[in-house]
Amino acid sequence: MAEEQSTASHLFVVMTTSITGENTMTPSTSPRGIEFYFLCAVLIIGVVGTAANGLILYALVVSNKKHPLIVNQNILDLCTSFTMVISSIMKLSDVYLTGSFGKFVCIVLLTDALIWFSGNGAVINLALITIERYLKVVHPTWSQNKVRKWMIHSAMPIPWIFGLMETIINVASRYPGTTVTEGVCYTVTVFLNYAARIIYLIWNLSVYYFIIIFIFTFCYWRILLAVRRQARVMAGHSAAGSNAAQAQSNQIQTNVIKTMVLVCVLYSIFGCRCMFL
Repeated sequence: MAEEQSTASHLFVVMTTSITGENTMTPSTSPRGIEFYFLCAVLIIGVVGTAANGLILYALVVSNKKHPLIVNQNILDLCTSFTMVISSIMKLSDVYLTGSFGKFVCIVLLTDALIWFSGNGAVINLALITIERYLKVVHPTWSQNKVRKWMIHSAMPIPWIFGLMETIINVASRYPGTTVTEGVCYTVTVFLNYAARIIYLIWNLSVYYFIIIFIFTFCYWRILLAVRRQARVMAGHSAAGSNAAQAQSNQIQTNVIKTMVLVCVLYSIFGCRCMFL
């Protein structure tokens, strides 16, 4: 009888959630069909990413010249890959969840909160690297005179702060609506009101999508214009070696264009996709 009441109560929650349309009930169950193969693919990507980023981080640490923001980016990518492995293993293992610990595992691991922690931080750090490159190429004199090492080191915690803040919001919004029933975790994203939900969506779209794409597009486009301007100046001063200089300049411009297109297009596609997962 108690079991029937529990089932009925749970169905009532699901029905209420579906009717209001403000939250989404997501059960944590054993993956089946295409979801199983998708999780296996994510697991493989996570393992390869962890190994590759680990090797790159080791090479950066032992090298004499290493850029702080590049090292920070690699650490964030390494954390993202590693958390992908942990999250995928937990989902594939179909662990029986009980009590407060089961609720914690559900919110933190099964909802990919840790992945978003380092993932969002990696996006912010990539934008900082782009801005730093933009200043060095487009405004070299100002950058050399004004930008100090302590400023670069002070910028390193910013991506981690953004990632932590996003994770706290994610966990706090899911905790009240998360329950563990018969080893299965059911989670609901709960906001104080509809206005809070809209503000959160606008914040995510603005900070992690539109502003980031604007930074990438603007900075790389200005870098490309600066490279072309420098190429014209070099060609005018070096008539004998103009062919070699022009070839080198064309190669640099091609690399900048490829980087700009790849970064902007791929982030526009996958960033938009991730926003609505």
